[in-house]
Amino acid sequence: MSTVALITGAASGIGAAVARRLSAGGVKCVLVDLDGEGVERLAKELNGAWLAADVSNPEASQEAVALAERRYGRLDLVHLNAGISGGVDLADFDLARYRQVVGVNMDGVVFGVRASVPLLARSGGGAIVATSSLAGLVGFSGDPVYTMTKHAVVGLVRALAEPLAARNIRISAVCPGFTDTPLVADAREMFVNAGFPLLTADDVAAAVETAFYADTPGTLLIVQPGRQPVPYRYAGVPGPATGQRPPEL
Repeated sequence: MSTVALITGAASGIGAAVARRLSAGGVKCVLVDLDGEGVERLAKELNGAWLAADVSNPEASQEAVALAERRYGRLDLVHLNAGISGGVDLADFDLARYRQVVGVNMDGVVFGVRASVPLLARSGGGAIVATSSLAGLVGFSGDPVYTMTKHAVVGLVRALAEPLAARNIRISAVCPGFTDTPLVADAREMFVNAGFPLLTADDVAAAVETAFYADTPGTLLIVQPGRQPVPYRYAGVPGPATGQRPPEL
């Protein structure tokens, strides 16, 4: 029986690299992205299923999970990867842009977890990996709203780790530094000229695959150029709380 993965933000960058990596290992992929042409093209390349949808809409995650069940009958791995840069100026505030960033980066992860947990449980368990960022662990003054959303992803992963483990579902996050993807395309030349090393999408995809099989619930995997991914440890702060009832998801 084939392993089945659901990947959001899958048309390019990290999501596409994860899809190709998993597919090469025999995993059946359900790909979701707002870029309908891009996600369809990749799905056809990988002989997978696709959905053109906006993850800030809760119905998108429900439809994606239903597609996985209809097409493959199960779900084992979920990569909640869709994200956008912030670019929200608190002094010259654009409410629509703020809602868009929060909708994709935060709501999309919450909706994805909520929609996927029931099918993961019915399939015997599995794993969820969310794409956070180093900005989810430290303050990044260049983009405060983006930083806020990525901290929220880390908090959700830590809070859900033990309750979901009780249902045989592992949840973790990858926290990469700046990665050479469309998300940083506008700043790529600046990084190159400054001699600042960028991760590749394949670097992060390898870390995502590692995170899927992390033994410790709530693992936050730091990914930086030229180094092996390492779990983040909060000094003097306890890990996820234990002894909680599984959430009703």
